[in-house]
Amino acid sequence: ASEGDNAELANALTRLGQVLHRHGSNDRAMKKFEEAHEMVRRLYGDDSEHVAMVCNAMAATLKNQGRIAESIAMQEKACDIIRRTQGSDSDNFASFVCNLGYLYAEKRMFAEALARFEEGLSIVRRNHAERNIVEGSILCGIGQVYSHQGKLEDA
Repeated sequence: ASEGDNAELANALTRLGQVLHRHGSNDRAMKKFEEAHEMVRRLYGDDSEHVAMVCNAMAATLKNQGRIAESIAMQEKACDIIRRTQGSDSDNFASFVCNLGYLYAEKRMFAEALARFEEGLSIVRRNHAERNIVEGSILCGIGQVYSHQGKLEDA
């Protein structure tokens, strides 16, 4: 198969994994993501945006499987790749770092969660002058962390 065919297959595996994830078939989704991950690593190298996107998807599935520590490690990997490939001021990096914030909050690592949310919020506000849904979503995440901490005045 040509490199183009392999790239299309990797994309198809990723999309199939996302569908399976949305339908709660997390074990099957993870298998598709693992296949896609191996293919994109071979096609583009370990430090590519394609690998980061698959890692981001894998992190969400690991979370759904209750494997939070593994999910955090996978999301950190995705963040590191996006930081190197797109820069720490990209919208994708903001999104990935906020995903990491949600994972830290799930693990009750509230200081780390707040730091990630604030980092993402700062990027979004620099990149977009107008208030937007992404900013609102991040603020909700920050509010949830404050609520979990019992800091209702801050929430």
